[in-house]
Amino acid sequence: MAKAYWIAFYQEIKDSEKMAAYAAIGGPAITEGGGRFLVRGVPAVTYEAGLKERTTLIEFDSLEAAIATHDSPAYQEALAALGDGCVREIRICEGA
Repeated sequence: MAKAYWIAFYQEIKDSEKMAAYAAIGGPAITEGGGRFLVRGVPAVTYEAGLKERTTLIEFDSLEAAIATHDSPAYQEALAALGDGCVREIRICEGA
């Protein structure tokens, strides 16, 4: 079974307090779902249309685990805490 990767690109962080509340709930929800943080932070270098904003890469043992974690009540609670605190894009992709 191929691993899966949850990639989050933050285009704009509008409210650092909401981001902190999200992280306090979301981080544990993701690790409880089997996620392993591989990248967390601002990129060292960006190219093309890349923004120098927070990027997160999380590895899961399967696509099903990644999706289940995102859709879990615990992670949905984190999203509620985040609210409109940022503009971001999340992609979940299977590994090659």
